Amino acid sequence: MSQISEKRYFSHRLRDTNSAFLPARQSDAEPIRVGFVLQPHFSMMAFTAAVDALVTANLVQATPLFGFTIFGLDATTVRSDLGIDISANSTLDELVLEGEGALDVLIVCGGFRCNLSEHPPLSRALKAAAKRQKVLGGLWNGAVALAHAGVLDGLGCALHPDNHAFVQEGFPQVQVSPHAMVVEARILTSSGPNSALEMMLALIERLHGRETVRAISEILSSDRIVDDGDTPLSLTENDPSMPDALRTLLRLMNSNIEEPLGIEELADYVGLSRRRIERLFQSHLETTPSRYYLELRITHARRLLLQSSASISSIAVACGFVSSTHFSHCFKDFFGVSPSQARQKRS
Repeated sequence: MSQISEKRYFSHRLRDTNSAFLPARQSDAEPIRVGFVLQPHFSMMAFTAAVDALVTANLVQATPLFGFTIFGLDATTVRSDLGIDISANSTLDELVLEGEGALDVLIVCGGFRCNLSEHPPLSRALKAAAKRQKVLGGLWNGAVALAHAGVLDGLGCALHPDNHAFVQEGFPQVQVSPHAMVVEARILTSSGPNSALEMMLALIERLHGRETVRAISEILSSDRIVDDGDTPLSLTENDPSMPDALRTLLRLMNSNIEEPLGIEELADYVGLSRRRIERLFQSHLETTPSRYYLELRITHARRLLLQSSASISSIAVACGFVSSTHFSHCFKDFFGVSPSQARQKRS
């Protein structure tokens, strides 16, 4: 029985990839409610990066983790820095901080051309939120609104470099950081679109753990570019922290899904002993080579099953399973439903 039970769990690398398709964990927790206050000429890129993190968090878990509401200062249509009008759900005077529907997090979205003067209703809302121990955030120069409300006194903040001098002169009690993101106990600030995403990931990790963030990052950061502009997709087999021999083994496995190679064949390709290969997998992937290979094939099968109209029997063959029955049993062991049930649920 212990062997059957073990088959229900992916090792940590492929668990993140498949997390949205695994059986839902029982939880009575309500989704965290996040409010975004859009200032006129807010940064569309910073805002959508932040929202994308929350939406993706909901996609990588079987039950929603977050809900979000968009607020305009005094209108339900707000013009972004791109000249595109965004419809808000509510205006600031409808913001709820207590009782049913109360927000847990309130984030002010700024932008390069946002007015830096104090908006008294926004200051009152931020003060009330701070008094009730809500988490507060600022995107681009959203930290300026937090400074006007006095909730940054004695704390560090990140904001766009163009606004550093303004805050340093106008709010000497606020510590302007040279970093793109600052995470305090209940206040998070960031200076632009990329750091907006990182800021939200920091919040999500605090609330839901590192595993959820790894799953989000796998989706949103797969094409992250470094200085040479010629970066391979951030798949496990391209992870520079892995030994070259292990990366070669992973590429071989990925390239031989339909007709899986035996461990001895893999050993011959890389010139290592079977025992050495087993140690590599255990040290870096916390699993065995055969186990990882099976997880890789079942993940490939899940993608084909949910993204194509190919028959279950042809998918079984394409992923190296000896029969559709064997494939169905393995699929159910991992995902808790049969291939046909998974396809029906997805559609």
